[in-house]
Amino acid sequence: MIHDVMPGTEEQLQKEMTSGYVGIDPTADSLHIGHLVGVMMLKHFQRAGHRPIALVGGATGMIGDPSMKSAERNLLDEETLRRNQEGIRKQLAKFLDFDSDAPNAAKLVNNYDWMKNYSFLDFIRDIGKHLTVNYMMAKDSVKKRLSAESSVGLSFTEFSYQLLQGYDYLHLYQTEGCRIQMGGSDQWGNITTGTELIRRKTGGEAFALVCPLITKADGTKFGKTESGNVWLDRRYTSPYKFYQFWMNVSDEDAAKHIKIFTALSREEIAALEEEQATAPHLRPLQKRLAKEITVMVHSQEDYELAVEASNILFGNSTSDTLKKLDEDTLLSVFEGVPQFEISRDELSAGIKAIDLCTEKTSIFPSKSEMRKLVQSGGVSLNKEKLSEPDMIINNSHLLNDKYLLVQRGKKNYYLLIITTK
Repeated sequence: MIHDVMPGTEEQLQKEMTSGYVGIDPTADSLHIGHLVGVMMLKHFQRAGHRPIALVGGATGMIGDPSMKSAERNLLDEETLRRNQEGIRKQLAKFLDFDSDAPNAAKLVNNYDWMKNYSFLDFIRDIGKHLTVNYMMAKDSVKKRLSAESSVGLSFTEFSYQLLQGYDYLHLYQTEGCRIQMGGSDQWGNITTGTELIRRKTGGEAFALVCPLITKADGTKFGKTESGNVWLDRRYTSPYKFYQFWMNVSDEDAAKHIKIFTALSREEIAALEEEQATAPHLRPLQKRLAKEITVMVHSQEDYELAVEASNILFGNSTSDTLKKLDEDTLLSVFEGVPQFEISRDELSAGIKAIDLCTEKTSIFPSKSEMRKLVQSGGVSLNKEKLSEPDMIINNSHLLNDKYLLVQRGKKNYYLLIITTK
């Protein structure tokens, strides 16, 4: 997980319990899996006996970091920032111990609290005078945005970002005894601005440790899907979709991710890699990665339901499993299968299965074809074999009071959606 580390960091960590922080951007009320590397750094930090501090960048989130960005971001108001902070705290509590009386219990802070009453004049006098423009211009994040290729340029607001992040480090150094800042490798310039500010202003020593930016084996950005970010909050990404994301990573990515996103030992990971090499079709790495991270972010129950939901399409699951699915998961599982709409009024009166599948929808091209398949046990309704083509289907058969699932043969699914129009 380590990309670069400042000299003296390892000695500091071996010497005593050390406080270290990671900054988190509060642009939403949920973290996404792009944040997980920093969160796992804090988790490992705490497990090793050190004290993790999660800094929600309420003030810096109002400005935007130019690192790795090609344009300025939208600014947030205080009410939104507070709401986002609360959502982030709940998620972090699944990874970090905030509430025990252990000396290394985690702490959540928001830089808006110490920046909101800091006047501009005081800031440029107290902080700005310690760092030269030459020093700030030499940072990669600034150079890239000022280069000929960048048509956007760099506003003074964003140029000042590294000063603000540097001041966060100084503030935590003075108030929390924080000696290490961690983050992604794109943060190296901002973090070292902080260590330099601490050195120039107090004469003290502070350290930096950054992890590699996670990319997929094909070089594309980690954590993005066609539908956008993979969120930790079930309102934005269902536990089933979350589980599926990890199940679908390539073998190469699974081997890399399991070392970063789980707390498994080297021995356990080596054994899984051996299994994968022997029987790649069984995907032991993906299965264990998906299990560990789904349980950690959601729960054991959510994980088990996600596995059961996966078996609906690919295994011999029962109608009981299907009935347990909430609407979001049901729609996620059957995303992309052919869908038909039936009016609730028609269904209330009752419809013969054969009419439903031939006249009301085009699941079967003819009644004779459907009768043949029913006789051979090849048609199911809600995962139960249809014994009679003339069986009456009504509202009592609905899943989530809105859906019917018809299966033709082994692999062909059709979702019937009941509408009120």
